[in-house]
Amino acid sequence: MIKKLSLVTFFLIVSATSFAQNWGGGIDDEDWSFGFNFQYISAEYKILKKANWRSAFYEVPNSLDVTYDSSLGPNSLVSPKLNSISSLPSQGFGLGFVVNRNIAENFDLRATPSLIFSDRSVRYDYEATPSIDLGNGQTRNYQSSITKKVQATMFEFPIGIKVKSNRLNNFRVYWLGGAKYSIDIASKKKTFDEGEVAVNKFLKNNRNYLSYETGIGLDIYFEYFKMSPEIKLDYSMNDLLQHDNTAFANPIDKLKLRQLTFSLIFQ
Repeated sequence: MIKKLSLVTFFLIVSATSFAQNWGGGIDDEDWSFGFNFQYISAEYKILKKANWRSAFYEVPNSLDVTYDSSLGPNSLVSPKLNSISSLPSQGFGLGFVVNRNIAENFDLRATPSLIFSDRSVRYDYEATPSIDLGNGQTRNYQSSITKKVQATMFEFPIGIKVKSNRLNNFRVYWLGGAKYSIDIASKKKTFDEGEVAVNKFLKNNRNYLSYETGIGLDIYFEYFKMSPEIKLDYSMNDLLQHDNTAFANPIDKLKLRQLTFSLIFQ
């Protein structure tokens, strides 16, 4: 049975590629072409730490700010010494449009404005610290690990050059390189932490940034359209971190974003 299915599949592929030059709806002959894409995203931070990143933080009296000043005493301890700061990959998805300009036989100019829903996270691992008795029956407990999530709803506008191989029957491979502008359009309520105690402060990102990106893909031609599975890596050019005075932002010198995107593009 498996041999019969293999033979049928083989003959279908041969038949399809035999008529490949008539497929694709003539999209490669158009100066301008349009389409849409679906994206699966895996994002993580590259964290550059300060020289004193392991230091503990203490609460400034009559304030919600933090300081490195240990003379305030153990009862003012907000967060113990750090063992590590890391970022695990977080998943997301996106939807977008494709605008393609054919500029030569093997070169296209392409833009893919997209709406992206993707969370990111930073994990802080601390030294084990016993609870502190604050008096009046109150104690302060310290967690060994805290994860801060950054919720992002991004509008992204990538633009780049698509370098294509010559078409081989129903297939064509390509390389893509370019730059991308991103802006966070999420509600400010997600980053509003005024009045929160020090340990509940958010880790906040700048609203907009630039990235450079590169990727590879495959154009697959069907009778009336083409589909392009594509994998792309982008890396932010500038620091994303808002450097406010919190126990979560202060240990970090720079926060860069690395994003891996798998797309299915239809034109």
